Amino acid sequence: MLNAASGSNLESKVGEIRHDWTLDEIRALMNQPFNDLIFQAQTVHRQHFNPNEVQTSTLVNIKSGGCAEDCAYCSQSARYDTGLEKEKMMALQDVVDQALAAREKGATRLCMGAAWRNPNKKDFPLVLDMVKMVKSLGMETCLTLGMLDTDQVQQLKAAGLDYYNHNLDTSEAFYPKVITTRSFQDRLDTIDKVQKAGIHVCSGGIIGMGEAHSDRAELLKTFANMQQHPSSVPINLLVPVEGTPLAHMRGKTDSFEFIRVIATARILMPKSYVRLSAGRMELSDEAQALCFLAGANSIFYGDKLLTTDNPESDHDQTLFAKLGINMQALAKVHGDDRSDSVA
Repeated sequence: MLNAASGSNLESKVGEIRHDWTLDEIRALMNQPFNDLIFQAQTVHRQHFNPNEVQTSTLVNIKSGGCAEDCAYCSQSARYDTGLEKEKMMALQDVVDQALAAREKGATRLCMGAAWRNPNKKDFPLVLDMVKMVKSLGMETCLTLGMLDTDQVQQLKAAGLDYYNHNLDTSEAFYPKVITTRSFQDRLDTIDKVQKAGIHVCSGGIIGMGEAHSDRAELLKTFANMQQHPSSVPINLLVPVEGTPLAHMRGKTDSFEFIRVIATARILMPKSYVRLSAGRMELSDEAQALCFLAGANSIFYGDKLLTTDNPESDHDQTLFAKLGINMQALAKVHGDDRSDSVA
């Protein structure tokens, strides 16, 4: 556990739902001996979740390429030549087919992503129909469409949307080095609108973009001190894409540092699902096993994310079998609404 030299009273607070974390406390957590950090994270995890159960989501790209944003990591930005062709919106039946295939393989949630700065009026009604159709299949729904206005949020709520993904990506200080076309506050504003409408928020970050260790602590502090913790916190390991400004960053992040972020997120947000997201192809099975031990309990399931590769479903099933991990059942997801956001 934390040693006396840290001068912290964190040991007695581990597992509590809090919204008043200090940066010093978070640094003390993240920087303690690895075994102590993992023990604390696993202890917290067992207080709120089955330690041998993982929620599985499948991600579908309903509209790729041509995004007006300049996110330095993104293959879909119109500002970079990454070889990705701009495509039209996916047809409704194609989304249904993807959802059925994902459900058949055990996924409980379909996450649909469109490369937009914000949804356009022409295509937004189709997105609402996608939400309604996927919901009718008994699956949870998640969207990532960029920034939203209040009316769009209300329409998504009426359509039955369960989750909205809007990542902060990194700390507020480092953010301008990654994105200049919208501010950190813009993202916080969208998250606030979504939460006020009663839609679960999925929001996380990307590790390995050149940020400092302190930036990772600052990012986690932002999430942990929200009035409502994000219901789902995806932690991504950067997948460098040729043609983007961050193409040179491959292999810059130690897997143990990544696992420390996972474990710290679990301690700070005890009831949130912590998801292993992009970058799992860069992690060994052993590193992923440590992530699950550190409190990760959600993954993107399927051999493709929006534009990057992901471990094949069969590989994940084999790994789960080795670890004695079960995929969370759809009925349990619906019957156990862990509003991890509510203290």
